[in-house]
Amino acid sequence: MISPVPDAELVDRVAATTGLSPAEATRVIDDVLAWHRETVEDFVRRRHAHHQTYGKRNDEIFTLIAAELAERAFAAPELSPRQLRRIVYG
Repeated sequence: MISPVPDAELVDRVAATTGLSPAEATRVIDDVLAWHRETVEDFVRRRHAHHQTYGKRNDEIFTLIAAELAERAFAAPELSPRQLRRIVYG
């Protein structure tokens, strides 16, 4: 997925408050946005692979991932106008 260019005012703010160059601030912002755009499914797959790499077994891995999920914010799924109406009106 190609991310949109971060808001210029945000880039200026991050650069000014951190001492980063505008290019570095843009990379940091892109990285943070990508982190929060990760889907639950992608997160679970990534974390499962990570934990397997370090020798954990599935029963332990799934307990760890469940705890990690409780601490993490995820991007909202894309919703159609109909789905949005159902949320509001039932």
